[in-house]
Amino acid sequence: MGMQILRNLARGLAASVAMSLPVVAQEPAPCGAEVPCPVGARSYHLLPPDDWDGVTPLPVLLHFHGWGRQGTLIVKHSRIAGATRPRGVLLLAPNGRGKTWDFWRPESPDSDFADAVLEDAATRFPIDRDRVFVSGYSYGSAMAWRYACENGAGVRALLAVSGTLDQSEICETAPAEIRHVHGLKDTVLDFPFGPDGDTTYPVALWRDHFGCGDVARSAQYSTTEKDHFERSVWDGCAREGRVVLDVHPRGHFIPRGWFAYQLDELLNSSADNRS
Repeated sequence: MGMQILRNLARGLAASVAMSLPVVAQEPAPCGAEVPCPVGARSYHLLPPDDWDGVTPLPVLLHFHGWGRQGTLIVKHSRIAGATRPRGVLLLAPNGRGKTWDFWRPESPDSDFADAVLEDAATRFPIDRDRVFVSGYSYGSAMAWRYACENGAGVRALLAVSGTLDQSEICETAPAEIRHVHGLKDTVLDFPFGPDGDTTYPVALWRDHFGCGDVARSAQYSTTEKDHFERSVWDGCAREGRVVLDVHPRGHFIPRGWFAYQLDELLNSSADNRS
């Protein structure tokens, strides 16, 4: 009987000591380029930039992979990861269910998943919320459009490559800036020509959203000897926002240097706006 009393006293003392100890936040499980980061039943991959000081909040590029791919490809991709790493940008690469995305209709569960990815990444790295960029290629580009259309209010820019939504859709939200690139000879996700062969039609949805009208500034630039672009810019819009369309004469691919060129412009623009 005496032994039982002593055991009960010991248990009570242990419980009171445990309750008095400070609660230590549980560190998220390590993950990265090779090891996926869990988000519920799903996952994503991440790649920090080179030479990060471990303190400064990081701009983010959230990239949706193409059909049949996964985030493991994105964090190794020379035209995506090769652009983020030297520019101080944290790359997030979600994994689509069945290696694809649900972008066909509004209220995509993948939009909420992408938000969860951003929030999980924020527990692992300090994120610069003013410089969140969302991108994608092919089906992933269409998913990036869907995300921007539904959850884009806090996004600095959409960087979309060769994939869109139907231009008649009505979007509830939009990023501060749209940047889309598409090839005139794309036969996978065909270049969306407008009436009378209008080559500015791929961004008609966003031009309508911002009230940009038909008049655009035009320019030309190149990123390599083979990658040349005709650029149209709408920035005198009725609503605050900017739309940029880059058209090239080739097919369905990520143009070499395109992501690097956009990030250089956007990061420098963000720095200028803060000074």
